[in-house]
Amino acid sequence: MIERDLIIVGGGPAGLSAAKIALESGISVTIIERASMLGGQLVKQTHKFFGSKAQYAKTRGIDIATILINALSEHKDKLEILTDATVVAMYKDYVLTVYSGHEYKKYHAKGVIMATGASEKVLAFENNDLPGIYGAGAVQTLMNLYGVLPGKEVVMVGSGNIGLIVSYQLIQAGVKVKALVEAADHIGGYLVHASKLVRLGVPILTKTTVKKAYGKTRLEKIDIVKLDDSWNMIEGSEETIECDALCVSVGLTPLHQLMSMAGIEMIYVNELGGLIPKKNEAYETSMPRIYAAGDVTGIEEASSAMVEGKIAGLMASKDLGFKHPEYDRLEKELLTQLHVLRQGPMGDKIRIGLVKAGETV
Repeated sequence: MIERDLIIVGGGPAGLSAAKIALESGISVTIIERASMLGGQLVKQTHKFFGSKAQYAKTRGIDIATILINALSEHKDKLEILTDATVVAMYKDYVLTVYSGHEYKKYHAKGVIMATGASEKVLAFENNDLPGIYGAGAVQTLMNLYGVLPGKEVVMVGSGNIGLIVSYQLIQAGVKVKALVEAADHIGGYLVHASKLVRLGVPILTKTTVKKAYGKTRLEKIDIVKLDDSWNMIEGSEETIECDALCVSVGLTPLHQLMSMAGIEMIYVNELGGLIPKKNEAYETSMPRIYAAGDVTGIEEASSAMVEGKIAGLMASKDLGFKHPEYDRLEKELLTQLHVLRQGPMGDKIRIGLVKAGETV
């Protein structure tokens, strides 16, 4: 059994931010990340962030990842980083089973921060498993990390910020985006992103979804269909679009499985992406000394994940006997930042979800 003080599961924006605050508090930290590099979703995001200076506004996601990673360098004596390491189980006795280096290892922690993030949702339609059908995150990874185009003619499904941004990135890479399909009656992301696509001639088809995909060895074409006000397909409204790639961006769902395995109390909140852990104001779950932050607690922007990570790092450190020297100032400042990030019409859904989860907004 390998003993550790604070283990952070996930090296994305929330996990890295939690680690920085915890290390400043004086506690030893172990970050366990299943990918080969730290940064999470940030390493494939080439667009510039909105928000405020505190959340690196006007900075590209890939550069934010570098900033967060470099911020840990001055605490190397108290930091352990495990990459290519997957936590496959977590138990009620604070034991985590980790698969690393072709072997299983057991870690026992005094406290754990779960920053596992989220996975992409899929869309149900006939032949949705054909090669050439991708999630938006997979397309970002192919293009922005490995320089591989998913296809020459693409249809995007979903008009949230990721769907809009990835569509624009596809066009920048020389791919023809033949249409953007959205089941709702309105665009889900920022209009500034949608306007770019419209100016470039991409048709945005609302109240429309994918009915069927066709192809022998890979995707060749799709049928799209109009939806009525009850989200039912309208017979006779089908249209065929030839394409060699379909990019699905219909949202994320929190990666709650490790916490569910440990018996942590969960609650289903549709507005926050699905099952999330119930937590108190200190970001502590129903299992003492197990904290959660970022998309695993509800789908938001990476800016919010970074702030939540800092709060979780602050609270976990204090509860484990390592109170940050600027605890009072940081607590007030971080809660204010989170409140500001959730304001405005784009935050309506988040605020509704938080109320359903029993949190104070």
